[in-house]
Amino acid sequence: MAMTVKKIQLWRREASDMPGVAASTLAPLAQAGSDLKLVMGYRISEGRAAVEVWPVAGQKAKKAGQSAGLSPTTIPAILVQGDDRPGLGHAFAQAIGDAGISLAFLVAHVIGRKYAAVFGFKSEADQKAAVGLLRKAGTPPRKRR
Repeated sequence: MAMTVKKIQLWRREASDMPGVAASTLAPLAQAGSDLKLVMGYRISEGRAAVEVWPVAGQKAKKAGQSAGLSPTTIPAILVQGDDRPGLGHAFAQAIGDAGISLAFLVAHVIGRKYAAVFGFKSEADQKAAVGLLRKAGTPPRKRR
C-alpha cells in the first residue's frame, strides 16, 4: 500500500458525558448509510464529552450529522495511511517537532501491517506545512544495492 497523506474535515458534537451519547450521535449517520472511517469519543471536562467522526460527505450524510448535533470542526487535520514499519511514529513526530509545529492532537493505530494516523493542528498554515513533512518522513529509505 502506498502512503497517502490528505487533509480531512472532522465533524464534532459536544454533549453531556452520559451513557448512549456515542450511539445517539452515530445512529442518524448509520441510518443514512454513512461509511465512517474514524470515530473518536472522549471526555473533555467533568460532565462533558465530545464525539468526532470522518467522513461526513454528501447531502444525506451532512443532514444526518446535523440532526445528531454534529458540525464541521475548525481544527485543521490530516489523515496519513500506509504500511507500518518500526520507528515510523517517531519519524512523523520528529519531522513535525523539528519544523516547530505544535499538534492539537494525534490519534494513531496499527492493524496488522497497516497504520493510520490523524494529526490535528492549531492552524491551516501548520496543516499545510505538515503535508510535505509527513510525506517525506513516511517515505521508506531506499535500499542500497
